[in-house]
Amino acid sequence: MTSRTKIGLIGAGWWATANHLPVLAERSDIELTGVCRLGIDELQHVKQRFNFSHATENYEELLEIPGLEGVIVASPHTLHHQHALAALKKGLHVLCEKPLATKGFEARELVAEAEKQGVELMVPYGWHYSNFIQEAKQRMDLGVVGDIEFVMCHMASPIRSLLEGRQFLSTGGGAGDNMFAPGAETWADPVIAGGGYALAQMSHSAGLAYWLTKLEADSVLAMTSSPTSKVELYDSFSVRFKNGAIGSFSGAGALPDNQQFQLDIRIFGSEGVINIDCDRARLEILRHDGDNFDMNLKPNAGEYLGAGPTTNFAEIVTGKTSKNWAPGWAGMRAVEMIDAAYRSSESGKPERV
Repeated sequence: MTSRTKIGLIGAGWWATANHLPVLAERSDIELTGVCRLGIDELQHVKQRFNFSHATENYEELLEIPGLEGVIVASPHTLHHQHALAALKKGLHVLCEKPLATKGFEARELVAEAEKQGVELMVPYGWHYSNFIQEAKQRMDLGVVGDIEFVMCHMASPIRSLLEGRQFLSTGGGAGDNMFAPGAETWADPVIAGGGYALAQMSHSAGLAYWLTKLEADSVLAMTSSPTSKVELYDSFSVRFKNGAIGSFSGAGALPDNQQFQLDIRIFGSEGVINIDCDRARLEILRHDGDNFDMNLKPNAGEYLGAGPTTNFAEIVTGKTSKNWAPGWAGMRAVEMIDAAYRSSESGKPERV
């Protein structure tokens, strides 16, 4: 029998059990070895459902399991840094849920540790696995818009009830059924969640924008609004990047529950503009020299691909690929911006990253 690569999971809640574990359970080259979460009954339920060998409420105990090659971190936002750093220090590949951390310095530490250990750090950004997004990335890497001068990035989600601490049951593009409902406190409590819509969802759109552009934020002037919740529902950030470009990042956590995500990125440069819509499935390049491009896409081409990052992670830990489509540095740059934005919202003035 061919040996299987051992993976552990820290944080077996809603998304991990609806998406990551069903994807991995279908693979003959992966062994679901150790699982960690709080709550003995829930822990045993997950262990039995996905045939884990070990189950514990102590993440340090999980990391001592012999032969682990990779760990998925899907604990509450404010615990990502602690759990991911511990796994990286063991020399393990890590797939860490977004946001990568809640503070810029924490995200930088995770990226630096992964580089030191020579392992991959991933953030599960599902849109990175869409064909047209990868086409956009390839063209951006070739300099299709020239020197980047302005970025517009907007995202909206149907998660108002979640951010308000009420029931929320949508899988949002997951691979399986819900074993657990999202814990209200992990999204709606400012202390446990670390923030609201920006950390919970704009970490997706911002991570995508920074991955496409390779820009680094230098300073952020931000306003946030929390009309019916303890964490913010709405975000408006003005960003100056280190190359002198500027940008606008906005977010709204209040789409009706029967609607899909909105995600719209436009990148203006010295040679043209690239327009990327996930909700309307568009990739369009308009250049000053007239060498334009409009990709023929099906209406559902922009759907969120929850299985994409999990599959990519499995391929990395089993040695089938070294290509990381959702690298930690992109998540780091998103967190750096959001951290500065939260500080700016409090101070009322631009804050440096």
